[in-house]
Amino acid sequence: MQNLLIAASPNTPEIDFRFDQHLLSLQGESYPENAAAFYGPVLEALRGYLARTEDRPLTVNVSLSYFNSSSTKMLFTLFGVLDQAARDGRRITLNWFHEEEDDTIFEFGQELEEDFQALDFHDHPVRHRP
Repeated sequence: MQNLLIAASPNTPEIDFRFDQHLLSLQGESYPENAAAFYGPVLEALRGYLARTEDRPLTVNVSLSYFNSSSTKMLFTLFGVLDQAARDGRRITLNWFHEEEDDTIFEFGQELEEDFQALDFHDHPVRHRP
């Protein structure tokens, strides 16, 4: 399966899905004008990958500094797809990176951990560097 790389823009995150390494990464800010249009192909690629590699452990690294409400909905869909795969037996590690002082992103991560319990969730506070 071909890897998926979408460069970050001022209002969309970098999507770096290295399917050949079983490593998925989202990084940056997410407030696209049309979140469904942006995340649709991402979800399609993820579902295709999961269908083809049923027994492979997967690591997902998420480092989003901001996302709007429409992105939140799409992120919940993405994590729901991952959670279902984990409930079906796949080992999926979710690394949630956030600024140490950012309570909003931290709390969203806590909500993910509660809502998607099949994922092996790891919280990673990062110190802000001046």
